[in-house]
Amino acid sequence: MAGLQAGAPTPTALTVHSQSHVLEMAFSDGAKFSIPFELMRVYSPSAEVQGHGPGQEVLQTGKREVTILDLEPTGNYAVKPVFSDGHESGIFSWDYLYYLGSEQNRLWDDYNRRLQAAGIERDAPMIDASGHACGNH
Repeated sequence: MAGLQAGAPTPTALTVHSQSHVLEMAFSDGAKFSIPFELMRVYSPSAEVQGHGPGQEVLQTGKREVTILDLEPTGNYAVKPVFSDGHESGIFSWDYLYYLGSEQNRLWDDYNRRLQAAGIERDAPMIDASGHACGNH
C-alpha cells in the first residue's frame, strides 16, 4: 500500500462525524470530501477485505450502520480506524483516503454491481468461511 506520493495533497482537516457516519476531510489542494464510514469499511485496504492478491477480494455486506469508534494516527501518512464491527486492521494512507473521496461515486457503482452479480443484498449479514453469519454491530 502506498503511503504518501511525493507532492500529493495532504490533509489540512479531518473530522469524524459520528451522527452522520462520515469522515470529513480537507486537503492541501483545496479538495474537500465527506467519506461515508460504510464506504471506508467496504473498501478497507486490509488483507481481510482486499485478500492477498487479485481476485481474492472479500465482498463486504451489512456495513451500512458501521461507525468509527476510534481513529488512530499511523506515522505522518495515515490513520487506522477502529470500526464498530470489530474491524481494525486497515491502514488508510492520505493517498487512499483522497482516492476514496474523489472516486466515491464510481466506487459505490462498482460495489452495487458486485453485490448484484453475487446476488447478495447490501444489508445481508457477512458469512464466514464456515457458513455462519458474522456479528455486525
